[in-house]
Amino acid sequence: MSRGARYKKHLTTLQVFLSIVLVLLTVCVAVKAFFLKAPEQKAAELPAQPAASDTDDSQQSREEQAAQEALRSHLERKGGFYTILLSGLDDDNGGSDTNILVAVDTVNGYVYGVSIPRDSKAIIDGKARKINYAYNKGGTELLADTVSEQLGIPVDYTVSVNLKGFTALVDAIGGVDFDVPINMDYDDPIQNLSIHFKKGVQHLSGADALRVVRFRHNNDGSGYGSEDLGRMATQQKFLKAVAKKMLSAGNILTKIDDYAKIFNQYVDTNLTVGNLAWLGTEVLKMGVDKIDFSTLPNAWKYPYIYLDPTETLTLVNTYLNPYVEDRTAEDLHLPS
Repeated sequence: MSRGARYKKHLTTLQVFLSIVLVLLTVCVAVKAFFLKAPEQKAAELPAQPAASDTDDSQQSREEQAAQEALRSHLERKGGFYTILLSGLDDDNGGSDTNILVAVDTVNGYVYGVSIPRDSKAIIDGKARKINYAYNKGGTELLADTVSEQLGIPVDYTVSVNLKGFTALVDAIGGVDFDVPINMDYDDPIQNLSIHFKKGVQHLSGADALRVVRFRHNNDGSGYGSEDLGRMATQQKFLKAVAKKMLSAGNILTKIDDYAKIFNQYVDTNLTVGNLAWLGTEVLKMGVDKIDFSTLPNAWKYPYIYLDPTETLTLVNTYLNPYVEDRTAEDLHLPS
């Protein structure tokens, strides 16, 4: 089975934008930066080793040393492997509507992102909450700590993005020629959403593109047939069309300042310019085909989404684990 075949799900509009931001906007920083600097990995904190006492026998001391060494080995980091939590802000109220944990493996050459359902159950301040509450309560720091606790792996860095940058980015590259796969006719007065496009190649502005990638079905119920699979295919094709145009020689050379303005206006991160430049060049070496997305395996039971422990552990060890050793069930802390 190919990488991502088991877990790949549909991309949301925000996932498309976030992936563009991480993979492509760093290019403009890389081109303009005067230096490249690999990000630092978050070091694991080992428990303090108890001081030896006169009553400790030699056998116990050896057992303690063996346990300490086993823990140290369990927390040994892979080289060139980074975890980055992307949070999408699209409601102007400080809320995080979409969260994606991205693993960047510069040694094996892949980028893999998993969407974390906003209604996933989490324990925050000792109480059961939806995981989105973490961002509203303590920003990206608390959200990152919560994700790290649940999945048993560190979050090295955070990136927050405003969805308004999606339309700005598409407009900055002069729009995109895109083959709209089906006729789209949908109106939702409550959301002030109107989507009307004919099947075939069309030139999409930023606002148009946002409508196309949000489309699920027509008002009469017709559409893709399988909403999630159809929309996933459309969004992936659109992402590649944007990537291709952004990375064209003309756009790289003439649009750098525009990309930088969009990045500065809509992106907040604790990665430095040098870090972004380094990551940008590493991802460019991999190519767009080495980027995959999925959603954490889950089941819905009102009022929460519950992450599946077994499948989540498999996904973590397959794509997200920054440690040399596999994580175990004891490393994960998923509320039941």
